[in-house]
Amino acid sequence: MLEKPTVADEAIVACVQDAFGLKVREISFLPLGADMNTAVYRLITPAQEPYFLKLRSGLFKETSVTLPRFLLEQGVSELISPCLTKSGTLWVALADYKVMLYPFINGHDAYDVPLTDALWRQFGRALKKVHTAVLPQSLAKSIPRETYSPKWRQMVTKFMQQIQEQLFEEPVARKMATFLTEQQASVARLVAHTEQLAQIVQKRPQQNVLCHSDIHAWNLLISESGVLYIVDWDDPILAPKERGLMFVGAGLGNIWHTPREEALFYEGYGSTKIMYELLEYYRCERIIQDIAVYCEQIFLSVEGGDVRETSYRNLASNFLPNRTIDIAINSRRHIS
Repeated sequence: MLEKPTVADEAIVACVQDAFGLKVREISFLPLGADMNTAVYRLITPAQEPYFLKLRSGLFKETSVTLPRFLLEQGVSELISPCLTKSGTLWVALADYKVMLYPFINGHDAYDVPLTDALWRQFGRALKKVHTAVLPQSLAKSIPRETYSPKWRQMVTKFMQQIQEQLFEEPVARKMATFLTEQQASVARLVAHTEQLAQIVQKRPQQNVLCHSDIHAWNLLISESGVLYIVDWDDPILAPKERGLMFVGAGLGNIWHTPREEALFYEGYGSTKIMYELLEYYRCERIIQDIAVYCEQIFLSVEGGDVRETSYRNLASNFLPNRTIDIAINSRRHIS
């Protein structure tokens, strides 16, 4: 969330002190992430100890906190486990929010700080540990399984119809509607291609593993001491391993798209057989999901301020030459 929520700082501080027994001297909102339902803060105690606080509104999935704690206990050290409350829980309620407290790790995401060769290998090893984790039934049954749902493809198709029938007064919405109208043929081809891939991969035998589902550069935190952490476990899924592998080489944010980076990653991950049609499906589907989310944000609301322009630019960047769409639909040719 890039804009501070309406909940008062004083209420947050009181909640943290009551639930976690932690005294807070300073609280600062951090405008990070594109998730409109998640706000994050930096807390400072009187002893100058920093903490990271997450407020989650809307749908809350317990696995977003219980799964990282389980994986950490199983030896996946590249995680940050939430702190326990005084009553032994991993979160507490505050108004319409769930509140989670974490140690604060000074660092930057892997978009701002490119991965070194050693970190690429560590990333590969960490993801392999996630993909090979054996979950207890009580935890596994709470994690959704891959269904290849047409939800996002149908949503984009409806938005493309809407922009042909509706006039938008808000400047960013009007500009994005014009842009998507110009890209109408490209969007239609992308949706049709992804639907065709979905039909193909569903007919092939696959093994589901635990996947993070959104393990791009913004969800890798590199500490100031050079330690790698995988963050944001809001939407884990049981799916073929390609669901997680698709990000390495996909070019999201115009990074992670070189053969050398992929080679370093797989040095850590290890040799594995990849179904390239599935990799291509996931990359195309992710672009379609992003388009749908940006359309929701821009066409169904006038809120967001400067964030709206950023969202428009992010959407438009997918259509640039040799960017995410080109990479996605050529995945089988570019990967060996």
